[in-house]
Order: sequence, then structure tokens, then C-alpha cells
Amino acid sequence: MSSTVELTKENFDQTVTDNEFVLIDFWAAWCGPCRQFAPVYEKAAQENPDLVFGKVDTEAQPELAAAFGIQSIPTLMIVRDQVAVFAQPGALPEAALTDVIGQARKLDMDEVRKAVAAQQAQAEQNGQ
Repeated sequence: MSSTVELTKENFDQTVTDNEFVLIDFWAAWCGPCRQFAPVYEKAAQENPDLVFGKVDTEAQPELAAAFGIQSIPTLMIVRDQVAVFAQPGALPEAALTDVIGQARKLDMDEVRKAVAAQQAQAEQNGQ
């Protein structure tokens, strides 16, 4: 049985809103590196049952891929408290994926939100 959730434009927002920690694998069936990464991702999902592991098929869900500016696949994104805290293209080896998950777990989300707010304020100042 798969430990991952197929994310679509219909369930994406709800999944990210309802869960504190969501990993998202942007992939496609024709993509060799995506197929190589799939068992690594699935194993991580089984080893971290408290987290939500989602998959976005970029062929079936081009709107989601476009919304996040996905240029190459696979791309892994981590969303905590509805804030994207990690996004990187390329198939990660198992040890690197485990490390990224560990780092994302340790993030102080209050600090992340402050940094995001500061960046947004700076962008608004520069835009005027």
C-alpha cells in the first residue's frame, strides 16, 4: 500500500491547510530520475508516518506545476504551516532526503514566519 497521497488541484489546498507538514514530490511517469526517486520517497513516507507525503503528477496537474514555477522534475518541496520551507529540483539520495526532513522538522516556524513577513515588507517597499 502506498504511503503517499496523490495531490490534485482539487485536494491540494485542503491537504496543505489541514496538515502542518507536507512533503510534495513533483514528478511525471516519463521522467527517469522521478522513477528512481519514487522508492526513496516511498520509503521515507513509511518511515515518517506522522508527515504527509504528496505526489503531484505534473502531466496530469500542469496548473499546480505552473503555480509553483516547477521548471524541472523531480522537484521536492516541503510545506510547513502553509509556508514553503524547502524546494529543490533533482532526485535526492536516501541520506539527503532523511537529512532534509530532519532539518525541516527542527525549523522554528515562528522565526520562519518573521523572515517571510520581513521579505514581503522589503519587496513591497522596493515595489513602490
